[in-house]
Amino acid sequence: MADVRLTGVEKAYGDIRILHGIDLEIRDGEFMVFVGPSGCGKSTLLRSIAGLEEITGGELSIGGRVVNDVPPAERGIAMVFQSYALYPHMNLFDNMAFGLKLAKVPKAEIETAVRSAAKILHIEHLLDRKPKDLSGGQRQRVAIGRAIVRKPEVFLFDEPLSNLDAALRVRMRYEFAKLHEDLKTTMIYVTHDQVEAMTLADRIVVLSAGKVEQVGSPLELYEHPCNLFVAGFIGSPKMNFIAGELTAIEPGHVDVKLAGSGVTLRARVSGQGAQPGDKVTVGVRPEHIRQGGHGNLLQSTVAFVESLGGITFAYCPYPGLEEPLTCQFEGRNGADRLRSGQALDLHLPEEALYVFDSQGRALRRLAAPELSA
Repeated sequence: MADVRLTGVEKAYGDIRILHGIDLEIRDGEFMVFVGPSGCGKSTLLRSIAGLEEITGGELSIGGRVVNDVPPAERGIAMVFQSYALYPHMNLFDNMAFGLKLAKVPKAEIETAVRSAAKILHIEHLLDRKPKDLSGGQRQRVAIGRAIVRKPEVFLFDEPLSNLDAALRVRMRYEFAKLHEDLKTTMIYVTHDQVEAMTLADRIVVLSAGKVEQVGSPLELYEHPCNLFVAGFIGSPKMNFIAGELTAIEPGHVDVKLAGSGVTLRARVSGQGAQPGDKVTVGVRPEHIRQGGHGNLLQSTVAFVESLGGITFAYCPYPGLEEPLTCQFEGRNGADRLRSGQALDLHLPEEALYVFDSQGRALRRLAAPELSA
């Protein structure tokens, strides 16, 4: 196992900068996930760690050794790509053993390594089959097995589940979590799917336009996003945002008058550094909106209802918003009672609200919402 450190790492193609001074420490044995929208630089950052991209600035070390000029094969890493890249004419055993054979590892060691990896991945009964006889999930396990047999210090995964269907992705998320628990090896995982990031990671790196926006545990990013970008990216469905203006700042809370409706909401956040009259954005997660209540009420009409059994989503237009508010209710309470065109009072608990300044920075929250509510 090994830690990975990046200090001021940059990557540019000519005059086009892709990575902008990345500073990051990935701890020994940690499961770190890079997440962000397409084009944010997460795969480029992973490939730079692997040595498949040459960094143009900064320092990269793996296990305490600077590897800026070390070729990929000597970095102690193994990479699993989105494409399985299996040899179609070889059976699974030979696919997994191929790299070891090239390295002239003794046959007995190869046999032990391949069968041990296959047992971990529950594919030992498939070793005589060829890739065409396997499902997508089984092929991905073979690709992972090919990496495991090399006994790397660091595993790198580049969107390994994107080619799988939804049900199989859920199953494979469990497999990755179990694999990390069994191997206890440093793992760096790239995905654009924030649900994967939230369920797998010890810590998450949220990237945007080649820069690190925030690093933290899944719960830390969910409860305390540092800015509008992270707040809108972490959480499914995404957070609702409403523009407004600060009208009062008092110890323990601020008051915000919403643009479009003039309704004033109270939020339990610190107003330190802010002034009445400042333009702000109020954020509330769909799962924290309630039907009815006292204070912080918005009046709307249900435009559309989605019932998923256990939960129900209601989409409610509101003045000044291009998109309707997304509200998440328990299925039984929502599906039986909500109908399109129905008038609805929406309660936004003050302890569940987020407030962001005109630069998109979060004002410090003084209370976290009850996530189980």
